Amino acid sequence: MLPVMADNSGSSVDAEEIFRPVTTGRASSEVVRQIKAAILDGRLKPGDRLSSERELTEHLGVSRVTVRDGLRMLEAAGLIEIKVGARGGAFVRAPAPDHVGEGLANMLMLSSIEPAEVTEARMIFEIGIIPLVCDRATDEDIAALSEICERSDRALSSGQFDVSLSAEFHTRLAHCTHNPAIGLIVESFQGPLLMSLMHAKAIAPQMGDPGVAEHWGLVRAIEARDVERARHVMVRHLGRTASRLRERTREDALIQPDGAV
Repeated sequence: MLPVMADNSGSSVDAEEIFRPVTTGRASSEVVRQIKAAILDGRLKPGDRLSSERELTEHLGVSRVTVRDGLRMLEAAGLIEIKVGARGGAFVRAPAPDHVGEGLANMLMLSSIEPAEVTEARMIFEIGIIPLVCDRATDEDIAALSEICERSDRALSSGQFDVSLSAEFHTRLAHCTHNPAIGLIVESFQGPLLMSLMHAKAIAPQMGDPGVAEHWGLVRAIEARDVERARHVMVRHLGRTASRLRERTREDALIQPDGAV
């Protein structure tokens, strides 16, 4: 009998309709490919429980070690969660933003993309969401943004300002759009965002002073539903950071390996 998979509603999914025997390529990678394809096209949904390792081994035509390796790869990618115990097994899950963000951050750090370029990308994205933020931000959203600004003011006063506060503000700002896709994108961009902010702070240690003031300016413009004023503040806010990072990139490019300029 072909194995079945129980979904989160208690019904069963026929594995024959989802998987085919593995015959080509690296076996564990093919196991991953088939399960991932079933997740991406909706045949497997978050909460569905995969067949047991033994059943997957039988149906895919590979060893149990190969199935286990494939499941570990999927777990590392955040596509499944492996639970132990009587109700355990491999369950499909939606990738968490930190999994996506880690991969994106690694890609950026291992490539030739500069922090200045990350900030330019932020300008396109964050300026673009301003109309939605001004239109949809609730009183709760505005209170949350104000609270971050207040903590930032206290951190500046004590000389303990950290760029993570700025990252928190911009992340919360994106959530004011009440668009889940935008929220997921900005959560995933946390790593690159912090990287660019840390580079900017290294260039200008006092960047937190004008930055927090501009955060307050954004809050007031959003509260007033003033799209143009909010956009103007954001352009100035991100433009200053981008300019500093571009200038540092040019300076670094002029420095030769032997120290000559």
